Amino acid sequence: MATLASSSSSLLLSSPPSKLAQASLPPSLRLSFSSYSHLSSLVSISPSSFLACPASSRRSSVSAFTVKASAAEKKKVLIVNTNSGGHAVIGFYLAKELLGSGHEVTIMTVGDENSDKMKKPPFNRFNEIVSAGGKTVWGDPAEVGNVVGGVTFDVVLDNNGKNLDAVRPVADWAKSSGVKQFLFISSAGIYKPADEPPHVEGDVVKPDAGHVQVEKYISENFSNWASFRPQYMIGSGNNKDCEEWFFDRIVRKRPVPIPGSGMQFTNIAHVRDLSSMLTLAVENPEAASSNIFNLVSDRAVTLDGMAKLCAQAAGLPVEIVHYDPKAAGIDAKKAFPFRNMHFYAEPRAAKDILGWRSTTNLPEDLKERFEEYVKIGRDKKAMQFEIDDKILESLKVPIPV
Repeated sequence: MATLASSSSSLLLSSPPSKLAQASLPPSLRLSFSSYSHLSSLVSISPSSFLACPASSRRSSVSAFTVKASAAEKKKVLIVNTNSGGHAVIGFYLAKELLGSGHEVTIMTVGDENSDKMKKPPFNRFNEIVSAGGKTVWGDPAEVGNVVGGVTFDVVLDNNGKNLDAVRPVADWAKSSGVKQFLFISSAGIYKPADEPPHVEGDVVKPDAGHVQVEKYISENFSNWASFRPQYMIGSGNNKDCEEWFFDRIVRKRPVPIPGSGMQFTNIAHVRDLSSMLTLAVENPEAASSNIFNLVSDRAVTLDGMAKLCAQAAGLPVEIVHYDPKAAGIDAKKAFPFRNMHFYAEPRAAKDILGWRSTTNLPEDLKERFEEYVKIGRDKKAMQFEIDDKILESLKVPIPV
């Protein structure tokens, strides 16, 4: 039988005060602190291992501190940007923020400038980067040196590769050309499922994951490196459905099918938060060096809560139905945009090490997203909901005409 979500269900969960848990790291990944009378404390991680000890040790903490950006030093930054998936928008926002702060930015997108992919956001808005003084190029990351025409950079961010085969050519070129700082967009998906959420930096990861191998490689080859692990994100220019999935059903007065109880926690950040954290790392390279950061907002939201917040943003009611994917004969990965489990990381390292603060405000940010949703006419677009219909049929819930 279908179950309707209670309106009293919790929507958002705030993270506790930021604390970086030194005890959560094995000896080879211990945090080392140095204090000076005129400088903020710095944190470094030795790179020989990326497997942490049990989560029960995460309770130990150190005092939070703030690192202030040295805005006077302008950097030449290369962003190697993916041409697909949800991460492409990270490079777009970061390029614009860095340019706005006076840095020189080149964004190299994988593939061909004339491909059909470039007709979609955020690529069809790259004129915003150019008009702000940035440079856009396209090509094969394996030939990055030729693509950028021999130009040298202070910072390289790889926002493309998911495994070492993809990242190694960029990393090797960066090292040989004298790049001072190498940054990598990893994934919070590399954390092993835990009984004690949220995921924090230092938690156990899947040792065979491609992103983990990249993190290990760059830690061994660069004196100044950092890795960032994002989750889900929203923001103008994103080309992977997140909030749109909910809007599609809400505006058409369709039930919103959510697997499980709907009380699973996840983390959804506005991409401006991701960009601001990365910018702090660029402007504070010594503080960021040899660290891993969860590239996320500082609040959790339940799956039911996301549906309700999207409905509030649209000013419409929502009917939520819960289902068991196995009983319905459905692959939840194809039926729903988020993981059917608690998947929630917190940005403790960024708060403690970089002095970063989140600005994501889902109730307000989703209003902005719905305005754009309507503006581009997606609310009127003809759509099919075959998987939804199969779920509703298994629950004996009437299928909307």
